[in-house]
Amino acid sequence: MRFNPKARLDTSRVNDAGSGGGGGGLGGGGGMRLPIPTGKGGIGGIVVLVVIFLIAKALGVDLGLGGDGGSTASAYSPARLGDAQQGSDRYAGCKTGADAQDNPDCARVAVENSLTDYWDSELGGKFHPEEAVVTFSGSVNTGCGGATSDVGPFYCPSDETIYLDTTFFRDVYEGQLGGKDAPFVEAYVLAHEYGHHISNLLGFMTEASRRGQQGPQSGSVRLELQADCYAGLWANHATSTEDASGEKLLLGLTDQDIAEALDAAKTVGDDYIQKRSGGRVDEEGWTHGSSAQRQKWFNIGYEKGDLDACDTFSVDRV
Repeated sequence: MRFNPKARLDTSRVNDAGSGGGGGGLGGGGGMRLPIPTGKGGIGGIVVLVVIFLIAKALGVDLGLGGDGGSTASAYSPARLGDAQQGSDRYAGCKTGADAQDNPDCARVAVENSLTDYWDSELGGKFHPEEAVVTFSGSVNTGCGGATSDVGPFYCPSDETIYLDTTFFRDVYEGQLGGKDAPFVEAYVLAHEYGHHISNLLGFMTEASRRGQQGPQSGSVRLELQADCYAGLWANHATSTEDASGEKLLLGLTDQDIAEALDAAKTVGDDYIQKRSGGRVDEEGWTHGSSAQRQKWFNIGYEKGDLDACDTFSVDRV
């Protein structure tokens, strides 16, 4: 992934909440955990915030979305970070694409800028994000409740923001799941989480709540695979995205970048994680989809480059 050194970065939608303590519980009184092996041989978990949203919808719990849960792009009105969460100037030095090439924090900003520009164009100018990504350490307060580093990257539909403790990639993705230390992995994860926001705007989260939360053809799995497809869709168009002055943000993606995304999709597949944790493959417990499903739908988005191709709810089987 090559960033354009002439591109100017916009840090206004990427914030760092610093280091937090405590954290409390997440969202609507319940959730579902994706089992992963811990370094001590036990079972840890990544809270699936989107599934919390689905369960809350099914139970009639109000998560503060208002209206129909964000079924149209024009309904987007995210919460800003409160004063107590304006934790650091982590991204103050991220000015240009050259910074993004040399600094992973600035690369995160550049990927967010690219995602925002692409989806703003794709959704016909109705997409005007204010807050997109919040990084943190230890714990963070969100519109879905308090979260700790154990959660992993997640999208909160209540405040329409992506939360990320960047130690996840070292400690969980690489250390526990055995994933590869590769530059494009975080870009894939950010694009996937951004995809959840698009599903939220377009009303697919409400549709998913009608399809069940577990199983290879469930609403939860279809929602996750749609986010993978949206990640591939962005990758297809990434080199056409621009900064505010019209400079290209990315000069190129390589075959290696796409291979890294596909390897990441494999590593976070339900069957892969079940095997990694020492258990048997139980399809009825899936909430994210198998490695093959996740790779398939990323490829659909990447190869077709068309939003409609990512409608995982209109096909009989995903």
